Amino acid sequence: MLRAGAGLAAAALLPSGLAACSGGRPELLTVAGGETGGFYLEFSTLLAAALERHGVAQRAVAVPTGGSLDNLAQLREGKATFAVSLADAVAGPDTPGDRAGQSQAPGTSGQPELAALGKVYENYVHCVVRRGSGITGLAQLSGRTVAIGQPGSGTSLTTPRLLAAAGLGTSAAGGPAAPGSVAVVSLGLNDGLAALKTGAVDALFWSGGVPTAAITAAQQDVALALLDLSSLLPELRSRYGSQYDRVFIPAGSYPGVPAVWTVGAANLLLCRADLDAGTVERTVQLLVNHAGDLIPQSSLGVQFLSPETLINTAGVPLHPAAADAYRALHG
Repeated sequence: MLRAGAGLAAAALLPSGLAACSGGRPELLTVAGGETGGFYLEFSTLLAAALERHGVAQRAVAVPTGGSLDNLAQLREGKATFAVSLADAVAGPDTPGDRAGQSQAPGTSGQPELAALGKVYENYVHCVVRRGSGITGLAQLSGRTVAIGQPGSGTSLTTPRLLAAAGLGTSAAGGPAAPGSVAVVSLGLNDGLAALKTGAVDALFWSGGVPTAAITAAQQDVALALLDLSSLLPELRSRYGSQYDRVFIPAGSYPGVPAVWTVGAANLLLCRADLDAGTVERTVQLLVNHAGDLIPQSSLGVQFLSPETLINTAGVPLHPAAADAYRALHG
């Protein structure tokens, strides 16, 4: 399905508003996903298949993207009907506490408003290092090089916040970082894992589901470990509010990697606020009644997709038709 979704990407990039309707059902729905090997694209591909299979649309496709920030841009530009995104990316980088110079999230006042269809699962921030590197805590990244996420990804927004909360400054890679700071490179999941294998970077930050298939596959070539990030949560909440959670990656999620606490953020399924009520209602019914179709085989079952968690959208307003659908389904 991933190959099929990628093959239809060009067609999917047509503005969703141009899709003709037949009997009230859209001819084409597009779902902005994420990087190959990550949970976003897996989930989006399953969602697109379910939207088509259950008659929400005549055809639906998932589109590979850089991640949350790219997805928000595609929604606002009308290139995607639905998108998955971290809640902190929806809030944007202008939250008090962000560093000066942080790149701006797509969307400013005057652009189309976005709305949530639900919280579909929790995202887990991974700080991945080579086992045996001697790095056992974030403070030991001082003077080292780290991959902070692909431009356009939610990880590229979250990682500088984590480093700032840890008291670590940042500088562009190209030479050794000064003590008390890290040299950063903008690499996503797959390129970051390749750089971690060769030693070109000392740590990789990634925000996604558990387990992330690409990280599991990388362990065939190099032994990896995860750092505990949960001690940063009080400072993160002080700077950015309650959009971050303390979450648990169970032992065995990745072969040979012990259990670890880390930082999580709500992952939302979004649309534009002007999306028609019928499509929104039928999609919510799909999320509730066919949740089992939307959890990739690689998942450990840590994703939510339950009525109680779907409506917990971290302060992002539900689409009015989504709110009506939840009330009709659950009172």
